[in-house]
Amino acid sequence: MSNWSSGLINTLKDPSKHIIASNLAVVIKDLYPKAKHHYLVLPLADIPTIFQLTAEHLSLVEELYLLALNIIEVKQEDLNNFQIGFHNQPSMERLHMHVISRDFVSGCLKTKKHWNSFNTRLFLPYEEVCQQLKINGKIKPLTKVELQELTKKDLQCNQCSFKPKNMPLLKEHLNSHLK
Repeated sequence: MSNWSSGLINTLKDPSKHIIASNLAVVIKDLYPKAKHHYLVLPLADIPTIFQLTAEHLSLVEELYLLALNIIEVKQEDLNNFQIGFHNQPSMERLHMHVISRDFVSGCLKTKKHWNSFNTRLFLPYEEVCQQLKINGKIKPLTKVELQELTKKDLQCNQCSFKPKNMPLLKEHLNSHLK
């Protein structure tokens, strides 16, 4: 495990980085936010990825969701402007739930891979995670082919049907939705 991919574990151990905490999890600000608001909810339990979750973890996942709702409320934002869920191909060691605003206005949002990780099936909404755990008792990973196809998928605005040719055009377009 590299230093970069284990960074969440170090942040978890640093209470000064915690925005909100419960006895089961903490909320931190994403160090490389991909939107105006981008938070991570990390369980204190040592769970490497969503693929280690079982039906027994449903109450923990629900607790993570309650903390996600809490940070949105604390920041006095509207829940409808957020998506809450997990990456289907996590890049960081340690289970973490993303709480991210749909504006995707950020200098850290640079690549098609970043965009697609939140705006295709590479992002599993909270509700879908719960449903898979209830029905299957686990999260079904995407196949390598599915992962490749979704990562390379053409860009499309998450708020309308606009299909830009590149990230700079998408970012310029996203700013038009803010007005």
